[in-house]
Amino acid sequence: MAEIRFEGVEKRFRDVTVIKELDLTIKDGEFFTFVGPSGCGKSTLLNMIVGIETTTEGKIYFDGVAVNDLSPKERDVAMVFQSYALYPHMTVYENIAFPLRIKKMPETRIVEEVRRVALFLGLEEMLNRRPKELSGGQRQRVALGRAIIRRPKVFLMDEPLSNLDARLRVEMRAELKRLHQELKITTIYVTHDQAEALSLSERIAVLHQGKIQQCGTPLEVYLKPSNTFVAGFIGSPPMNFISYSALEYKEKDLFPTLSMEKKAREEKEGLIIGIRPEDILISPAKLDDAIEVSVSLIEPAGSFNWVDVRWDNVRVKGRSDVDADLRSGSSAFMKFSKDKVLIFNQSTGRTILREGDTSHIFQKKNMGSVPKRNE
Repeated sequence: MAEIRFEGVEKRFRDVTVIKELDLTIKDGEFFTFVGPSGCGKSTLLNMIVGIETTTEGKIYFDGVAVNDLSPKERDVAMVFQSYALYPHMTVYENIAFPLRIKKMPETRIVEEVRRVALFLGLEEMLNRRPKELSGGQRQRVALGRAIIRRPKVFLMDEPLSNLDARLRVEMRAELKRLHQELKITTIYVTHDQAEALSLSERIAVLHQGKIQQCGTPLEVYLKPSNTFVAGFIGSPPMNFISYSALEYKEKDLFPTLSMEKKAREEKEGLIIGIRPEDILISPAKLDDAIEVSVSLIEPAGSFNWVDVRWDNVRVKGRSDVDADLRSGSSAFMKFSKDKVLIFNQSTGRTILREGDTSHIFQKKNMGSVPKRNE
């Protein structure tokens, strides 16, 4: 196991800076995930850790020792790829044993270690098969076995589940979490799938355009996003964003008025309100303090429905009970918890007030009956 520290790390390819001013410490034994859209620099970071790519600026440390000048072999890192990277002409046994044969380990020890890893991963019945005879999930377990058998200081995983179907991805996420809890090896995971990042990680770094936008626990990143990019990227479906000017104008006798500090009050035209779809209830029945809306789209999601509504010219996504009597084009009522609202600066995208800080900023004014639309 190892603590990994980035100190002023940058990576440039000619005139393009892919990683910018990275200062970060990944704790010994931690499951740490870099998450972000394609092209944000995630895989480049892994390549610099393993030694495939060099840093343009800065240092990478393993347990306080700079590894910039060390070869990949000297860094003692095992990498699991999206494509599995198995040898097609070898059996499962031979694929798992390969790293130990490179080290010229005695055959009796190799047999013992392969059996141990195969039992750990549930592969003991498949040791004589070749990769083409395996399912995607089984191939990925073989790739994990080949990495585990080396007992490296660090596991690097580059979108290892992206080739699997939805059910297998869920199963393999649970498998990866179990492996980490038992092995306690520092694991750095890269994905564009925020559901994977939230379910697997002890901490997450959200990358965008080569810079970390936020680093924290999954709960911190989800509940307290630092800016509109993080708020929109983490969570599915994405967060609803509504300009404050539109919010203030519509249903102003019913909608809670934001009581802001003086500077923020002067910048009302430059504020954005954010609220997640799961925190918005859409109902066919009239609710206290609700806003009347028009239903535009209903998406069944099993135990509930996602519902797109129109609030005049503003489109909002919320959720309804699975048996709610809603139809496209019909009227409905929208309600949400005031303490779930986030407020962002429109020009910078930064969060002004976060989850847990907003309950005191809402004041009801002239609360009355819900007015009819077009009244």
